[in-house]
Amino acid sequence: MKNLHFSWQGMLCVLLCLAALPALPLLAADAAAPFSSGTTFVIFILIAASAAFSFMNLSAPLGAAILFFSAHAAAWLLLAGISGNDGKALASFFILIAAAWLLAWRCVSILSTIRLPSTAGSYLLRLLIPAIFGAWILIFWEAVTRGAGVPFILLPPPSAIGARIASSLSILWTDVQQTIFKSVLIGYIIGCGSGFVVAILADRFAFLRRGLRPIGNFVSALPIIGVAPIMVMWFGFDWQSKAAVVVIMTFFPMLVNTVAGLAAAGNMERDLMRTYASSYWQTLFKLRLPAAAPFIFNALKINSTLAMIGAIVAEFFGTPMSGMGFRISTENGRLNLDMVWAEIAVAAIAGSVFYGIVAILERMTTFWHPSIRGGQT
Repeated sequence: MKNLHFSWQGMLCVLLCLAALPALPLLAADAAAPFSSGTTFVIFILIAASAAFSFMNLSAPLGAAILFFSAHAAAWLLLAGISGNDGKALASFFILIAAAWLLAWRCVSILSTIRLPSTAGSYLLRLLIPAIFGAWILIFWEAVTRGAGVPFILLPPPSAIGARIASSLSILWTDVQQTIFKSVLIGYIIGCGSGFVVAILADRFAFLRRGLRPIGNFVSALPIIGVAPIMVMWFGFDWQSKAAVVVIMTFFPMLVNTVAGLAAAGNMERDLMRTYASSYWQTLFKLRLPAAAPFIFNALKINSTLAMIGAIVAEFFGTPMSGMGFRISTENGRLNLDMVWAEIAVAAIAGSVFYGIVAILERMTTFWHPSIRGGQT
């Protein structure tokens, strides 16, 4: 008994397997391609054996590897069998999906306890855990839409969205160039850069600080669907009007955060700089801007998502025959929901990459800050 330990995920997984046995078969009798008895047996063996392994005192990497393989192999067999049998899944199918998910849960729990000595291994582990979470969101999505026969027009399965992405790479790339490389990046640079410069001026001159911050709160509350058509009328239908919307959305978050960050330096540090006869600009560059760096990067990360939202929504109100917002609007009108979801997926990936790049730059720049030295993001 010393080599065993309790795992509630494993116990519940065993109970689900027992509940699935009397509920067999996995698919309805009129399914076009039902599961073979061999495939069903393999799925049960994968889940039940892994549940048994979860009770053993194995090393953390070995236990996590066994659970990872078994959970995802069982899920792959289940999803492969439901393809072409939409709406034919029975209760046992969903019970086994839930059992495989419990194995993945146990795998993530073990992975979260592992501490690796190498930096590269630690980063890889930190990426693997959320990747498993994301994979199981897609697995549940696929299982529910395929197994329950959810109408395609309401919610297409991830496999159909992935197939549409693979078959429309040229269109998606054109939309990415129009929306991200032109509207988002240019508007982001101008908005964040001008917000930073004005924040320095507002810090230098008290009347600007007192006058701009209330205006910033007012402008931040303006609805984007009201601003976007005005920008289109002012700057035309091309990317310039979308970049203008992005500038408006990113300017004031940068201004407010930078002004707050410049006030973050302590009185003791400022007194020390004064004893050294430092000028305003010396104090700014050597003390106050480094102290404000976490606030500035916080604004950059917030603006990385605001810029994407602003550019895409602005394209709903007039754009050339390309762009992510344009494509979402037109394909939704044609009921091509797989293309709409493909654009949403690409936008989400691009936004995550953008945010990740800013977060990496933050860690490289503010490595001295307690939040970074403590291993927090």
